[in-house]
Amino acid sequence: MSIYASRVAQGDWDALGREVDAYGFAVTPELLRKDECADVAALYDEVGRFRSTIDMERYRFGAGRYRYFAEPFPEAVQALRTALYPRLLPIARDWAGRLGRPAPWPDTLEEWLGMCHAAGQTKPTPILLRYGQDGWNALHRDLYGDLVFPLQVVIGLDEPGGDYTGGEFLMVEQRARAQSRGTATLLPRGRGLIFTTRDRPVRTKRGWSAAPVRHGVSVVRSGHRRTLGLVFHDAA
Repeated sequence: MSIYASRVAQGDWDALGREVDAYGFAVTPELLRKDECADVAALYDEVGRFRSTIDMERYRFGAGRYRYFAEPFPEAVQALRTALYPRLLPIARDWAGRLGRPAPWPDTLEEWLGMCHAAGQTKPTPILLRYGQDGWNALHRDLYGDLVFPLQVVIGLDEPGGDYTGGEFLMVEQRARAQSRGTATLLPRGRGLIFTTRDRPVRTKRGWSAAPVRHGVSVVRSGHRRTLGLVFHDAA
């Protein structure tokens, strides 16, 4: 077992599952040490490691840039993505059951990505994001094709309040026949934020209903904010 998989295994996944179920997100224990965060963040300048770069301002997504990793992935990226998937899988299957949806996700990430590729979703989606002062990310959902894994993880690579101010992770949940509910979370360096990709089940008078959720990043008021995003489905 890699050191990264060992850290994932040490989390209290029953408690994390309950928190994700209650709120749509939860913060994990430390997944990357300080020096490892710096090493991953430094990969941004190694252009050959990435398949594409997106300028958010150009596309009116916000202000900042992100890069999609090309394969083969760095060890930390590959190991964390592989280790986190089976920990999130029980939540995904439970949510599908409550919403009366199919649960197509097999037991391993390798099998699931094989299904994505067979459906034409072959582009890798691990992502490195970088924001400077006044950077931000518009509310959105990371849907890249018909096959979607309902949870994803973003890992902070810089320390809020030290390396940057502002830059809270935002989630807005739309409730049926009710006002939307928003949350703002500071992401500690090295820890992961588990959150819903598209929607999540909420109890209503008529039973379980899917509440759409979008996520983004508030304005970075000073410094720089870098994160590693782990999406568990590939893109068309």
